[in-house]
Amino acid sequence: MSAFTIATAAQLLERHHLLREIIHTGGWTLDASDVPGADNPIAAVTYDTRTVAPGSMLFVKGRFRPEFLDGIDGRGLAVYVAENDHSDRTAAPGLIVDDVHKAMSLLSAEFYDRPQDELTVIGITGTKGKTTTAYLTQAILNAHSGGRCALFSSVDNCLDGHTYEESDLTTPESLDAFRMMRQAADNGMRYLVMEVSSQAYKVHRVHGLTFDIGAFLNISPDHISPIEHPTFEDYLHCKRQLITNSKTLVVNADCDHMQLLRQDAAMADVPVAQYAFLDGTDGNGTDGTAGTDSRSGARDLFVAARPDPHNRMGFLLTADGAELGPFELAMPGTFNIANAAAAVAMALKAGVPATDPAIHAIERVSVPGRMERITAGGNLVVYVDFAHNYLSCKALVDEALRAYGDRNPRITLVAGSTGGKAIDRREGIVKGADGRAEAFYFTLDDPNFEDPTAIAEQMRSYVTDPHAETHVIVPREDAIRAAIEDARRHADRFNVVLLAGKGHERRNIINGKPVPYEGDAPIARRLLGL
Repeated sequence: MSAFTIATAAQLLERHHLLREIIHTGGWTLDASDVPGADNPIAAVTYDTRTVAPGSMLFVKGRFRPEFLDGIDGRGLAVYVAENDHSDRTAAPGLIVDDVHKAMSLLSAEFYDRPQDELTVIGITGTKGKTTTAYLTQAILNAHSGGRCALFSSVDNCLDGHTYEESDLTTPESLDAFRMMRQAADNGMRYLVMEVSSQAYKVHRVHGLTFDIGAFLNISPDHISPIEHPTFEDYLHCKRQLITNSKTLVVNADCDHMQLLRQDAAMADVPVAQYAFLDGTDGNGTDGTAGTDSRSGARDLFVAARPDPHNRMGFLLTADGAELGPFELAMPGTFNIANAAAAVAMALKAGVPATDPAIHAIERVSVPGRMERITAGGNLVVYVDFAHNYLSCKALVDEALRAYGDRNPRITLVAGSTGGKAIDRREGIVKGADGRAEAFYFTLDDPNFEDPTAIAEQMRSYVTDPHAETHVIVPREDAIRAAIEDARRHADRFNVVLLAGKGHERRNIINGKPVPYEGDAPIARRLLGL
C-alpha cells in the first residue's frame, strides 16, 4: 500500500471531480505540492473532532459548529475535508469539496486500503425483509466457508463470522463501514453481507462502493417525510442506485416497478437473476418452471420456492431447474420463504454449489424480534415483529391468518409509530391490519419530539372497520398488558396478539434521547408467566 497523504487524497478527489481547491496558510491552490507536509502519511481519519490526534484527517459534516475546531491545532490536526473554508479556526490545510459525504466515502476506502477488494460484498435493499435476508445469506456463506462471512445489519454487526454486536444504523457511515470492512478482511473474512438502506444512497454512505451482488427484495412507500424522502419517487430512486452499483442483480420477480428495475439493470449491463415464491395463486403453478405474471411478464426464475405438499410449514426450492430438496425455516411466514429464496440465489451467485449442504443452514436461522412466536398454552399466541410499515404489517397479519385461519382467530394489533419522520407509516400500519384485526391498541414507539398521544390518536383515526375495537394506551408495557388481558377475556376464541414495530429494540427515542425499554418479547413472556 502506498502512503495515504494529503497529496494522494487531493489526487483522488480531483479524479472524481469533487475537489474545488486546497486552502492553506500559503494561499489557495489546486496543486497539493504547494502545501507543506502534503506527502506526510495520514495517521487516522475521523468525523468527530473529539477523537482528533496527531496526523488526523477530519471530515467536517452534519450538524457541525465551527467552534468545534477551536484549539484543534494543538491536538495535531493534519488536514480537514469540508464544503466550506475553516481557515479562521485552524491553520491545518483544508481540502474543499463539493460533497463531503462522497469525499468521505472515497477517502475512507483508500485510507483503509480498499478492503472491499478483498471481500465478496453483497448488498441487500428493499422496503421489507432486508435484515432477515441478510442473516439467512450470512448463514449459508458461513456454513460454506467455515465461518468467514461478515455482516452489517440494522440489528447487529459481525466482523469475525460469529461475534455479534448491536448496530446503530442500518447502513453504517462510510468511514465506519470501511473501517469495519478492513477489520473483517484482517480477520480472514471472505464475504460481507450488508443491508443497504435508501438513506445510504441519499446521504452517500456507500458512494463509490460496487457490490459483487446486489439484491432488490421489494418496494412500497416508506420513509416519506421532510427529513427523509419527500416523495415515493425519491425513495425508489435512491433504492434503485443499488442496481447500477452492482455486478450482478438478484431481484424478486414479483417486485413492483419490475419493468423499471430491469431497465436500470439493462442500461448498466448488469445481469439479472430472478427469484420468487410460487404459491399457485398467480397463474404460474407451483413447479418452479417458467410462466407468465401480470407484473414481471415472462418469468425466467433462477430460484423458485413453492409450498411443500407434505409439510404445511415447509417449502421446496428449485435452483436453475434443479431440486434442492425440502426446507423448513425456524421463522414462520411465506414472506420469509421468499427471503430464503433470495438468500439462496445470492449464495449461488457468490459461488456456493447448489449441492452444498450449506444451503440448509437457512433452516436454523432466527433473527431477534423478527417473527418471534411466544406461546403459553390455551387459545393465545403472541408474535413479536419489527413490522413498522404497510407491507410488513400486512405480511404479519397475512401470516397469522395463514397459520391459524382455520381456527377463526381474533387478531389484536399493538402498534405505534415514529415521531418526526416516516409519517406515511402511521396510516400504512393501520391499513395493513384494517378489516382483519378485531382490536387495536395504539401506543408508544419512538415518538421523539412529537406527542405520542397525538400520534396514537392519528393512527386510531385511520381505522375504518366499524366493528373493530380501538384503544390508545401510551405506555407501551401497559398497552401490551391490556391487549393480553383482553385476549384472555375472549378465551372462547383463538387469540393472536401482534406486537408490531419494536422488534428486538430495548429503547424508545423520547425528546431526542434514548430511554431504556424492557422490550416487547421480555414483557410478553413475563405477562404470560414464562
